[in-house]
Amino acid sequence: MINFYSENDFELENIPAHENWVKKVVASEGKKTGEISFIFCGDEYLLEMNQKYLNHDTYTDIISFDSSVGNILNGDIFISTERVADNSESYNVDFSEELKRVIIHGVLHLCGYKDKSAEEEQLMRTKEEEKMKMFHVEQ
Repeated sequence: MINFYSENDFELENIPAHENWVKKVVASEGKKTGEISFIFCGDEYLLEMNQKYLNHDTYTDIISFDSSVGNILNGDIFISTERVADNSESYNVDFSEELKRVIIHGVLHLCGYKDKSAEEEQLMRTKEEEKMKMFHVEQ
C-alpha cells in the first residue's frame, strides 16, 4: 500500500499515477510493496526531524525511515516541498519533475541504495534517471 499525506498545504496531483509508478519501480528492483508512506511537509518540519532523529542540523529535501523486512519494502519518506521548490529553481527543472526525482530517491533508499560515497551517489543518480523514465500518466 502506498500512502500520501501532507503536513502542509501541498496536494499531490494524480495520486493514482504516482502510486502505480512507485509500485512499478519497486517491482523493477525485484522487491515487493509493503506499506510505504510519503509525508509532504515544510523545511522547518523536516529540519526538526533531521535534528531529532539524525543529529543533523541542516535543511534537506528528504528523509527516509526504512522498516523493510526482507524484500518487502516498508517505510516513511518525508519530503520538504519547500526544498523541492528551491531545488527545481536551482536546477532549472519543473517542480513536478524534481518532486518525482525526490520521491524515487526515497524509494531507492528503501531498495538499499546509498549515496554517501561518490560511487554510491553516481549509481543513485543513474537509477533515478532510469526510474524517472518509468513514470507515465495514464490518459
